[in-house]
Amino acid sequence: MASLSLRDHVRPTTGDYPDGIYRVVGTGDESTTLLRVGDADGRRVATGEIVTLADDDLEAFEPADDPDGNRPLGATVVSTVKTGYWSLRAFGQQLAARPLPAAVAAALVLVGFAGEGALPVPEVVLTVSVLAGSLGLAFVGSGRL
Repeated sequence: MASLSLRDHVRPTTGDYPDGIYRVVGTGDESTTLLRVGDADGRRVATGEIVTLADDDLEAFEPADDPDGNRPLGATVVSTVKTGYWSLRAFGQQLAARPLPAAVAAALVLVGFAGEGALPVPEVVLTVSVLAGSLGLAFVGSGRL
């Protein structure tokens, strides 16, 4: 087998390694590190199982398809919705944990949107206010403050 690149997928052809699909997660001068990411049927699994082998041992593997590419549409939609829900929930919890910075950032956004005609400032100030407030909300909501 030719040398592998990061993110390539392979499967063992001999019984020396557990059945499944492996992703290349590291390459060295004479070794390759693989992470098992799929079961023998090609379905995605999270095993955390890592195998480091000499490049000479790559002959025991053949190219394989990415197990993430064969998820049913329904499972993909459900996963996306769940991830979105938990992301928004965590974002809201981070904002609630830091109410003063979150309120200042939200006020900047509101002033930027509602300030036109109500405040005697140039439009560029309102635009900067929206940008600064949005970045502030993202910074506080990400938990980095």
